[in-house]
Amino acid sequence: MEGFEVVTSDDCKFGHVVSVVDSHLIIEHGVLKKSRHAVPETFAHTDDAEQTVRLTVPKQIVESSPKLEGDTIDSQAVAEHYGLAEGTPAPETDDAGDGLPDDPSTADQDAFRAGRETTDHDPAAEGTTAGYLNDRSRR
Repeated sequence: MEGFEVVTSDDCKFGHVVSVVDSHLIIEHGVLKKSRHAVPETFAHTDDAEQTVRLTVPKQIVESSPKLEGDTIDSQAVAEHYGLAEGTPAPETDDAGDGLPDDPSTADQDAFRAGRETTDHDPAAEGTTAGYLNDRSRR
């Protein structure tokens, strides 16, 4: 795969693959001022016959991804940039997989199940509108 041309989903020739490290393609981009970006292999489809790697993301996404400094990849930053689940740590849970009691979303769910009002409910707002333009009178 090294040396293969990289084409983004919007049909832009972006650069070429210089290596594969930890399930990431290292892509070199630029003519005079070269930069390197890590792209998770999840977003790459290789065509060995054409020596091309097609990405399922547009050029702008790859360009705005974290640039590599040396040979080290910040896997978490790359995963977060591309919206992969491993980028953000999972919330803590108890042994049954339920959220912890001090988790605000768990408290709202418990209140809803018990028939109590949740924090999103504002009794003072009942009967009022969201302030649409047609609700206003002309003067």
